[in-house]
Amino acid sequence: MPAGDGMVSEAPPFWWTKPDWRAYALWPVSRLYGLIAGRRMRKGRRAEVAVPVICVGNFTVGGAGKTPTAIALARAAKARGLKPGFLSRGYGGSLDVTTVVDPHHHRARAVGDEPLLLAREALTVISRRRVKGARRLVEEGADLIIMDDGFQSAQLTFDYALLVIDSRRGIGNGHLVPGGPVRAPLAEQMRQANALLAIGNGNAADALIRQAARAGKAIHSATLVTVGAEDLADKVVMAWSGIADNEKFFRTVTETGAHLYVTRSFPDHHHLSEDEVAELLDHAEGVGYQLVTTAKDSVRLAGEHGRAQELKEKSRVIEVEIRFDDPKGPDAIIDAAIVSARRRKLHRLAAKEREGGRH
Repeated sequence: MPAGDGMVSEAPPFWWTKPDWRAYALWPVSRLYGLIAGRRMRKGRRAEVAVPVICVGNFTVGGAGKTPTAIALARAAKARGLKPGFLSRGYGGSLDVTTVVDPHHHRARAVGDEPLLLAREALTVISRRRVKGARRLVEEGADLIIMDDGFQSAQLTFDYALLVIDSRRGIGNGHLVPGGPVRAPLAEQMRQANALLAIGNGNAADALIRQAARAGKAIHSATLVTVGAEDLADKVVMAWSGIADNEKFFRTVTETGAHLYVTRSFPDHHHLSEDEVAELLDHAEGVGYQLVTTAKDSVRLAGEHGRAQELKEKSRVIEVEIRFDDPKGPDAIIDAAIVSARRRKLHRLAAKEREGGRH
């Protein structure tokens, strides 16, 4: 599967520790992977659309906060009177046709879990072919496209690339897939990025941030905050999740003031079996714990059979948002994308005039 298209549903734990024999044993394969991914990013034939395109990506496989960042940008765009549209590959869903996501009709098994969350905020299209999906968004009236992932795909021209990095995890062991979580050579990723967004207060991303600053890239910082979870303080909870970084969610639960006594981890985008649903419900009921989970996990339960709806109803969703340390940060990103799109159009017109003059 191409780099950046969700090639791993559960990252091996050794990716996120100091490089060991496994990373070094896989180095020849990682090197080959990096050569292919880097060449694809450099040589990819990128199609264009008529509206500004912001790509929210990350350096590594796994969650760093792309989806909540995309939502924060869309909210800022709507506050300015724009009509943003999300473009997603729909990873985890079964549909292989370009589709406008209806959060009241579609299910996660069809369109993926993240697109359902995005569709609650703004027009959302899923497409395995990002160019086709972007054109569909323009047809639907979007005047700003926000790509959730796709930085390494080299299919669509974007006007601004914002790479999100978790300040606690950084880039893990720093090795390329499959020896580590890095999606493509860092030098090429850095060259094509416009800015970095460091989320959290750790220091694992400091070296990369300094490298980006030396390369003249804009640096943003933000915090992941919980919304409406104040009443969980002092409650005994059982947390379950199937996201790219379950430990990150469990830390978030603890930060609400809740007493986290039991956790259950599943792979990213995992659809629970009936036995897994029953185990969660029965265990929580047996000990009297409040079930808590993520919004992404909750939307995967919608429309499921058996006791899945019971689990959905009994699981308290802890909503999170990205808040930029500089409140003007999202507007600065949108402004830069608009300016870049205008410049791109002028270059295209000038190229057409030069071509016409030669005939």
